[in-house]
Amino acid sequence: METLLVCRSPEMWRQSFGLLGKSYAYDTTGSFLLGKWLHIPLYPVSLCSAVVDVAIQDYVADVASELIYQNKSQISTEVLFAFPLDPHMAIYSFQAHSEDANIQAMLRDEVQQLHEAAEGWENLEYLRDQSQYPGEVFACFLGTLSPGSEVVVTLRYVQELSREPDGAARFVLPPTLHPYTKLYAWNCLSSKLHYSLLLTASLQSPRGVANVQANFTLTPLIYTAQDRSTAQVSLAGSPPSKHDLELLVYFGDPSAVSAVVEKGDPGAPPGSLLGDPMVLVMLAPSIPEAVPGQRQSGEFIFLLDTTFLEHAQGSLLFLLKSLPLGCYFNIYCYEETSVGIYPRSVEYTQENLTEAMRRIPSTSSSLGDTNLLGTLRSVYNTPRPHGHTRQLFIFMAGLPPDKEAIAAEVCHHRNNHRCFSFCFSEDSAALAMALAKETGGEATYVSSDNRMAVVVLKCLKQALKPAAEGVSLSWTLPRGLEVEVLGGTPQSIFQGQHSLLYAQIHGQAQDMTVAKGTMTLQYSLDGQDVTHTIEFPLCPKGDGRLAGHRLAARCLLKRLLPEAVSGSGDEPRQRAVEISLTSGIICPFTSYVGVRTSQRVTWYRRLLALLPPRQSLIPCQVIELRGSHKVSSCYGVSIWVPPGWLTAVRASWLALRQLTHGIAALPQQGACSKACKPPRQSISSLKYVDPTEFVFCSSIFGRQCSEAIAECQELVALQNADGSWALSSRLASVLEVHEAEIKGKMPGEVMEPSIWATVLAVTWLHRHDKCYQDLCELLEAKAVTWLCSRAVPQLDKCLEAANTLLGSSVKPSVFRL
Repeated sequence: METLLVCRSPEMWRQSFGLLGKSYAYDTTGSFLLGKWLHIPLYPVSLCSAVVDVAIQDYVADVASELIYQNKSQISTEVLFAFPLDPHMAIYSFQAHSEDANIQAMLRDEVQQLHEAAEGWENLEYLRDQSQYPGEVFACFLGTLSPGSEVVVTLRYVQELSREPDGAARFVLPPTLHPYTKLYAWNCLSSKLHYSLLLTASLQSPRGVANVQANFTLTPLIYTAQDRSTAQVSLAGSPPSKHDLELLVYFGDPSAVSAVVEKGDPGAPPGSLLGDPMVLVMLAPSIPEAVPGQRQSGEFIFLLDTTFLEHAQGSLLFLLKSLPLGCYFNIYCYEETSVGIYPRSVEYTQENLTEAMRRIPSTSSSLGDTNLLGTLRSVYNTPRPHGHTRQLFIFMAGLPPDKEAIAAEVCHHRNNHRCFSFCFSEDSAALAMALAKETGGEATYVSSDNRMAVVVLKCLKQALKPAAEGVSLSWTLPRGLEVEVLGGTPQSIFQGQHSLLYAQIHGQAQDMTVAKGTMTLQYSLDGQDVTHTIEFPLCPKGDGRLAGHRLAARCLLKRLLPEAVSGSGDEPRQRAVEISLTSGIICPFTSYVGVRTSQRVTWYRRLLALLPPRQSLIPCQVIELRGSHKVSSCYGVSIWVPPGWLTAVRASWLALRQLTHGIAALPQQGACSKACKPPRQSISSLKYVDPTEFVFCSSIFGRQCSEAIAECQELVALQNADGSWALSSRLASVLEVHEAEIKGKMPGEVMEPSIWATVLAVTWLHRHDKCYQDLCELLEAKAVTWLCSRAVPQLDKCLEAANTLLGSSVKPSVFRL
């Protein structure tokens, strides 16, 4: 069985949330504070209607939504709005309107200043305690909603869309905008939706909109331009009540590269990020599957924490033996030094492999801090072999002290390599995930030594997927125009992956309405040069919603963050703040704050209506939830309350609140306000990661895994770099057969003893009741490839003799017969 990545819980962004309140048998002031004390779960306030307008432009989307909620209970309740964020999503506008107030989320500089300005942060802290799943959430406290009252929430966000293998852009409506789950319904036993949904999608691409597919009923596709470059489609009838809404948009002429120009903001100055046109570039080369075990290019560099070596000699053996011929490799054992086994990567040969295994220390020789940062810099300063994609395997036993500098260093070289990170402690999980995500690799938390080999080999299998190498873009534009690819172009794109780039056009052409540009994509695939050239109109199109520009800003902010927090001066931080405030996309150096404007009631108007409306600041933030095992439910929770106790607590709470408000009003104010402030959090480029969310599981576990490694480790150690085995007494000992008997049973047609030895070794790995697939899949494929290149006519008779000698029944398909 193939190793699978199993998550403990669903992704955060797939949770419904929306407007949340507290369920009580009595009307209690300060319900959120009491709810935290009593562990009363949050409940979803009823959604009455949702109006969603989606604008899809190639592989980016802008979503504008209006949600109307109503408090259908008989008591007032304090409410907050929570919207789970997808990793490729960014909010840029939020407003809420009720009968007594308007609330608007504003971006400001200096997070700490906003912390001092806003009150009521305990409400967002309560959400942290109630959430079961880790992840980022946009949350805003909206105050108290009286019985029967409504609140209208307007939310806008942009999102990068995934590209399906057939070229379609895939859009999924977030569950907050379509909370179909039974946990949302007012009556948990009913699956009927209690809200209306109006969904409209506007589609645009210079290649033309070819087709639209969905898992729900759509209206007929209506083209709004003669060249079919724009179209519109809507939800027909009622939305489905049992699944997410998914939309697949197919564009004309799917190819390895596409480009669409989005016009800038007329109100922004020319030359700025929002003022210039933006080219949205999708790179998706067609890369065929590689035959396992064949020669393959690539540079594999292993960075080993020396404490890892004490527990992973066997895992390292399997890893090195599974590398393909034709690649290059090197090993760094980082501690106080940053020198590799070899000065630079060497070709994978038997001689170099044997020497590398001899040089690797068996135990740690240092008790000091690891020098992962210095080792990474040494690797990046070493030129990679021409035509070989660089991939790093980083093993971390603990969290290095210079984690931010490490993240910044890897981010700086993100386009030149890919990282596979393995952490063995919970405190290093965030760094491992950051390095992998930034470079398009994978991260794994290894919970036990006996699972390490399976985990590492699973990632190596991913790393061995073929890639388009030496990727480059060249542009031909009219005089007066030049293009800048924000964030640079990746040097490699692996099979099953694609790359969405943002290129800003600077300057001004004489006539942009008829001007055209040419873009050429070049790369090498399996040693062959490949070129794709496309022509695209420079006349900017778009609906003015600037989805591409905002996502480009998000991309730049991600690139600037590691550099800004690693102590590289004030310039990266100032640049990040400028981009964030102009684009509306939050970054760690800016913060949302909710500006609440109170409405004048009818009897309060007349002369006082001439005064400006009262404004106050309320909590409105993107917060990071760490998850909890306390699961919220829409079912009632029985809490025994002594007679009169809740009334007494309510009275005490009112008295306490009046007292603290009075203290805050004194000239010597500050004691309460400081106590009520949220704790200041240091800015980091690393997001919280629950290590149990990315633990690999296998078809062999625990003691069975350890036994499997021990049984075949000696056989693996005898395998040559080309995949073959030599006929020797050590091999006979592993097979538990006398060497003389092995030689006597060798078919007469076999002219080379190593062919017979290799057939026996592969057959032994497939004995009945044994499962070494997760451990030996790659090195076995290399062995079979070696056999097929030398002894195809002899393989059937060799297999028959091997089955007889070992008492097995291995099928010919194992040897590709």
